[in-house]
Amino acid sequence: MNLGILSVTGVGFLTFCVLAVAVVGYLLGRITIKGVNLGTAGVFIVALLFGAFLFENLEGQLKVGDATFVKEALKIVENLGLIFFVTAVGFIAGPKFFRNMKQNFKSYVLLGLVIILSAALICTLCIVVGSKISSVDFDTFKATMVGLLAGALTSTPAFSASKEAVSEFGGHLEDAVSAGYAIAYLFGVVGVVLFVQLIPKLTKADMKAELEKISVEHIQQKTTSSVKKNSVINIDEFGFTAFALAAVLGVAVGSIKVKGFSLTTTGGCILVALLFGHFGKIGKVCIMPKTETLRTLRELGLMMFLIGAGISGGAKFVQYFEPIYFLYGAVMTLVPMVVGYIFARYVLKMPLLNNLGSITGGMTSTPALGTLISVAGTEDVASAYAATYPIALICIVLASKLIIMFC
Repeated sequence: MNLGILSVTGVGFLTFCVLAVAVVGYLLGRITIKGVNLGTAGVFIVALLFGAFLFENLEGQLKVGDATFVKEALKIVENLGLIFFVTAVGFIAGPKFFRNMKQNFKSYVLLGLVIILSAALICTLCIVVGSKISSVDFDTFKATMVGLLAGALTSTPAFSASKEAVSEFGGHLEDAVSAGYAIAYLFGVVGVVLFVQLIPKLTKADMKAELEKISVEHIQQKTTSSVKKNSVINIDEFGFTAFALAAVLGVAVGSIKVKGFSLTTTGGCILVALLFGHFGKIGKVCIMPKTETLRTLRELGLMMFLIGAGISGGAKFVQYFEPIYFLYGAVMTLVPMVVGYIFARYVLKMPLLNNLGSITGGMTSTPALGTLISVAGTEDVASAYAATYPIALICIVLASKLIIMFC
């Protein structure tokens, strides 16, 4: 294939890739079968397919310098998208987050622990049983399984932690972790996205009643926010200054390491944005962007993140894919979700939307949160996600390292 003018520079090529994947991905996501669709996750599927079957061939027509630029730029697209998304989610959840945490702290902690513990146990079981029938050596198989665990829970921090933990044993184990992550990530995204859409339908939930259970304070909060907006100074019309400041501080906080552990960019940005959203102002200066700004950046960020992760992971997906690995990853996604849902519903007695919001946080699934917001028709579910996410983040990173050390 001849790219023509698009092959002149890496910038033109990257722009073409990102926009083309976005167009086709959103069209795929709009296809609805019996009321269920992929939504923004359609972008990830198209990006993965593009990366697997087209990207390397097209990239081969670029000059060496431009090809290197494209690979690095894709990582920037992915990271910038992640920052946009989680910062927007933090701002949206901020006004209700701390009140929600005060009322339901134990429930969120317990649910996060249950989800990650069940995922870690499944991963350990797969290592013990699967290693006996695997044709690869035990260390490589274990590294692949831990990568599958990170991918099944779509956890970039766990992925990074796993690669770091195996790095001292050789680069081939890092490749095994990356392969496992890429193989499981697809079902990890799509599985949770479909789950949060199917559960309300399968349980025949009254969505109007469920919305009322989590929106009791909606009118009061809206009024309070309006008062804040009218009585403070806005630095810019849309709130980009406040958003950028929160993102910068979030990246800085996320980079702080204590005994090898850090919140990472995701955790740091969501924490700072939650605080900004909670307080709403500093003195008379407004630090809360407009709702329209947050919604736009949330969707833009999610799209960019899925495109960056999907294209770059596509090649590894094809190279290392084995059906049994996909099955292992699917089980690591499904079991924690089902266990978490049952535990939240029958033990913690959580309302449906808080239940599903917490599961998206416990599964560290940002695409599923975007889908759930669309299903619920309210951003209130983001509070449950934001409350459970930090617990799950810490637990999955620790679980990955412990499995590598002691299995």
